[in-house]
Amino acid sequence: MDSNKCQKSTTEILEEFPNAKRDKLIPILQRIQDSHRYLSKDSIRTISRFLNLPITKVYGVASFYNQFCFEPLGEYEIKICRGTACHVTGSLKILKYILSELKINENETTNDGLFTIKIVSCAGACGLAPVISINEIFHSQITLENVKKIILNLKKKEMIYEE
Repeated sequence: MDSNKCQKSTTEILEEFPNAKRDKLIPILQRIQDSHRYLSKDSIRTISRFLNLPITKVYGVASFYNQFCFEPLGEYEIKICRGTACHVTGSLKILKYILSELKINENETTNDGLFTIKIVSCAGACGLAPVISINEIFHSQITLENVKKIILNLKKKEMIYEE
């Protein structure tokens, strides 16, 4: 994303928070991340100036919460639950397949910017284990066959073909 374009978008978002004070920091961070899919250095600096807070304070708050990221996310953010129920029902096998298929490691994004893989310690859906989410849409009682179809369908949707 072009830095100037991103800077302008951050400014436009901040205009949605007139007279904002420190108590609006998290909603502002959430709104910017929702729009840009991550928090850039430029956006952190702009928020710092807007709220009259030190950059270290803005970054400190953002880095405390695992919902915020500082690198661009893929078009498809795949979260794999590794909680006890999901582990017992096979989430490790699903995780290994996805990592192998996409040729990345945990918490990485594919070179084409389409997929990001994240591990969550609990998705809060233990009765539906194993669970994955793709862009916050949950898929329950996932099997290796299900996940193969899901990944294949996403690749087809984006017209990615293996050579």
